Amino acid sequence: MDLKDKVILITGASSGIGKAVALALSHGHNRIVITARRKELLSDVAETIQKNGSEALAINGDALDAEQAASIVQQAVLRFGHIDIALLNIGAGPSLSISTASPGDIKQNMRVNYDTMINFFCPLVQQMKAQDSGGIIANTNSLAGFLGLPTQGQYSAAKAACRIFLDTARIELKQYNIRVLTICPGFVITERNKQPGIPASFTMSLDEAARHILKALKSESKEYLFPTRLKLAIMLPRFLPRFATESILSQFLRS
Repeated sequence: MDLKDKVILITGASSGIGKAVALALSHGHNRIVITARRKELLSDVAETIQKNGSEALAINGDALDAEQAASIVQQAVLRFGHIDIALLNIGAGPSLSISTASPGDIKQNMRVNYDTMINFFCPLVQQMKAQDSGGIIANTNSLAGFLGLPTQGQYSAAKAACRIFLDTARIELKQYNIRVLTICPGFVITERNKQPGIPASFTMSLDEAARHILKALKSESKEYLFPTRLKLAIMLPRFLPRFATESILSQFLRS
């Protein structure tokens, strides 16, 4: 899909990858709906989007609240009439040892990564079903969703759950011309990746990650994994014997 003159919704857009993608798209004369919890940061992003020649609608809200998420989708449609592309970009995964984790710690991470996506996904599907042109729903997932990384078990599990759900949704929603994309970055230099215990091999800048995400959106890649070196490093252990995979992954505990 051409990324000019489009209505684009981006969640988690006040900082990090969401902000970088919003600003990259702001040079294409788009109408960009950005949403996040941090109102002041969101306003700053909206101001820059407008300076770059696109129209911005900033809506403060909590993606953990399904009613707020549905309302944001509705407000976007009331303002612009439709939604061409939605990038569901909310996620977090602090380092967590399973030996000391509580049920609440693990389930909360599932809520932040999985529930926030679902809360937007369902109202977006209903909206795009009513559009003749359908639309694109993309999720900023993670290469971590392909393997259970030590100290990242809860995050890997949540991202894997998103990925499997989207695989099913892609098949079911094809009849409505709703294209479902799973975009899986490696380690991007964000607030999350500066935390202790987060693996940081082959890190990339926010601008580099944004360029990859725009490429995935433009090509409508069903599953887009990057960067290539880390993609290969993550995928290879999945084809090795279990003992070999565990030996490789255990190295993360000593990194």
